[in-house]
Amino acid sequence: MDALTSKRQLRQFEGVNFDFGGAEAKRLANWLLVWIGLANIAFVAMWAIGAPPRAIPIVVAAVVGLLFRNSPAWLKFAAFGAVMAFSVLWFIAAVFNLAITSLLYSLRFMIEIRPAQSVEYIAVAALLGAVSVAAWFAVKRDSSFSDWRASLIAVGSALALIGVDAWVTADMRGHYERSPSVGAPFESAMAASDAERVALAGNRNLAIIMVESLGVPTSNSEMKRLLFAGLETPVMQRRFESTRGTSLYYNSTTAGEIRELCGRWGEYHELVSAGGDLSCLPGRMRQAGYSTHAYHSFEGPFFDRATWYPGIGFDRTVFAKDMIKAGAEPCGGVFPGACDRDIPEQLARQLKAETGPQFVYWLTVNSHLPVPTEANLKVDRCERVSGELARDFPMICRQFALWQDMEKALAREVLQPGFPPTDFLIVGDHMPPYFETRHRREFAPDRVPWIHLRWRPDADKATTAD
Repeated sequence: MDALTSKRQLRQFEGVNFDFGGAEAKRLANWLLVWIGLANIAFVAMWAIGAPPRAIPIVVAAVVGLLFRNSPAWLKFAAFGAVMAFSVLWFIAAVFNLAITSLLYSLRFMIEIRPAQSVEYIAVAALLGAVSVAAWFAVKRDSSFSDWRASLIAVGSALALIGVDAWVTADMRGHYERSPSVGAPFESAMAASDAERVALAGNRNLAIIMVESLGVPTSNSEMKRLLFAGLETPVMQRRFESTRGTSLYYNSTTAGEIRELCGRWGEYHELVSAGGDLSCLPGRMRQAGYSTHAYHSFEGPFFDRATWYPGIGFDRTVFAKDMIKAGAEPCGGVFPGACDRDIPEQLARQLKAETGPQFVYWLTVNSHLPVPTEANLKVDRCERVSGELARDFPMICRQFALWQDMEKALAREVLQPGFPPTDFLIVGDHMPPYFETRHRREFAPDRVPWIHLRWRPDADKATTAD
């Protein structure tokens, strides 16, 4: 009986290659090179400066590699390309606090941006190109292993990489992929400041300025000192009462807009699908007798703002081309548009143009990362803002330079004689999404700052800014 069983077991395993030390080991090595090595090397390189946890892309690469290991070279290369595309999109979504579904929905707008304006993006593109070339030659090698021990090593290698990745990125886990869970408590600067009720009670204009990538400094005293410094000078305090705070945020810029303008967690494509929502702040202000105006220093088609801004109650929309025609200089960068430093003058012009109450909203763009030293942004001599930041955190210094220029321009306008009574709420959309851990940890991962400037009844006594 034992001999018969042995013969059956032998027939059952016939054709299986147990020569794990020879050709099978080479096939496994070829597989590991492509689906563990090349599929992840560009992202592993980011460990040196900072990166989000990548368990899902590592699993996807390993599973696809196992499924296609017996396929022709061209098909394996196509599968590898799909894996890399997914990994890149997943990485971008994590860094910029986007849900992957939101990023996929927004891919059609990517033609509007200029990544070639960023040295960082060019370097990443070059690295991914080199990986793709190497993968084309590597997938031609035989990776069709069948030994169960080879499969076990393949799966174990993927799990080991996941473990190392989790260990390397452990201290930054809360800085990425910020999406609200179902029923997550809601916060906003509008709700915390009570800006809507205060403006309506005083029959005053209300202006909201959402500042791109404005985050809450965590420990750096110089950054804390500079935050909103241009809006709390003695002469500004004679014209405005100010209140500061921080607010919870999720996801990226458009989610920040929905947070402050519509009072909920959400995304813009929900508004596009619904045809708008007049229960949002602009619609309510219009119902209360206010004229409503939306400004954005970038282009209107991007993220469908030209569509959903009117859908939530804005009577008038002004985008980069309109701003430049009205006198603003063009500023470059990854998101080229109008120079933010020139827009306060246009806001002031609008607020002075009507006698009735107005609601004005402005979304800035120049401080979107990365901030180059050229492109007419005037941030190349950042020591004018802070010698300390220029030395230790030059990119953060350039952001503060842009914010400072915007604040000075706003102060210059509101301190002019005859400026109409207006309350201002200035708030960040999300934290600055730096790649580098050293920079990213300088800002709270879950909060954005805001300042509410309430017009004083005796504000006309304030003098013009120097």
